Amino acid sequence: MLDKEIISQAQEVLQTEGESILRLIPRLGKNFIQAIELLYQCKGRVIIIGMGKPGIIAKKISATLASTGTPSFFLHPAEAAHGDLGMVTERDIVVILSNSGETEEIIKILPSIKRIGSKIVALTGKVNSTLARNSDVVLDTSVEKEACKLGLAPTSSTTAMLAMGDALAVVLFQKKGFRKEDYAFFHPGGILGKRLLLRVKDIMRTGKANPLVRENEIVRNVLLRITQARAGAAVVVDAYGKLVGIFTDGDLRRHLEKDVHLLKRKVSEVMSRKPVVVDKERLVVECVKIFEEKKIDEIPVVDENNIVIGLLDVQDVLKSGVV
Repeated sequence: MLDKEIISQAQEVLQTEGESILRLIPRLGKNFIQAIELLYQCKGRVIIIGMGKPGIIAKKISATLASTGTPSFFLHPAEAAHGDLGMVTERDIVVILSNSGETEEIIKILPSIKRIGSKIVALTGKVNSTLARNSDVVLDTSVEKEACKLGLAPTSSTTAMLAMGDALAVVLFQKKGFRKEDYAFFHPGGILGKRLLLRVKDIMRTGKANPLVRENEIVRNVLLRITQARAGAAVVVDAYGKLVGIFTDGDLRRHLEKDVHLLKRKVSEVMSRKPVVVDKERLVVECVKIFEEKKIDEIPVVDENNIVIGLLDVQDVLKSGVV
């Protein structure tokens, strides 16, 4: 094949699959609304079933539902016929994907699902099929042709099912009032989850990692405390633990240039007073902006009484993965 032919055929595949999705739009109506209402009112789980390539699409739809606030899992029809139907209850909604609507493994378990009492939503290319006739709601995902030149490999049909599944999931979570914060809750390991959930208290330095010193400490000893804690600064407090100031690497450099006796001076004489502070409940991602705007690397964490309870270090923020 020539390069031009390769590109041309790829364009044809994308064109065919794109048109298959667009043809779904005029079909959206009463049945789609009924499907959404069933899913919205579901008191159990949304169980997605599919065989072969539609089964792979079913797994993806189930994953999307689960990650957007709707409890869901994929059930393999062959495994269902050998005992896994015990996972299904009358409180569940069963969504079944089958282009032909006559998939043997699926037809075999339909009577049992109906006996259990679960409502059935079908995504099928044959609205008069056995699956369609035995479903409570039928969503037409038929396509004019597969993108496969041989007309054999499921391509356009599975793309249409996937798009319809996405439409169901997105509309459903919008109807439920699902928020970014909710999404983050189900994705604590992702960047969005970290940005929306990670708070200062989760990564701030405490105990030995947060060197607290008194005002009369000499700089030499303060530097030793900073080194032992592997920190970038020491927070200066009074006898009650209240914030007095902070001594940073920047303070050391500024004063060292003009004072050869710096190491013997009291830290109160060279520290920065009234440093920027944050509350332990502050989102870490918000603190990133503070670090950038103030051009600082450490921020003391204080409570409502201005007592130091931790230290937020920019290096720990970077390690947390919020940026």
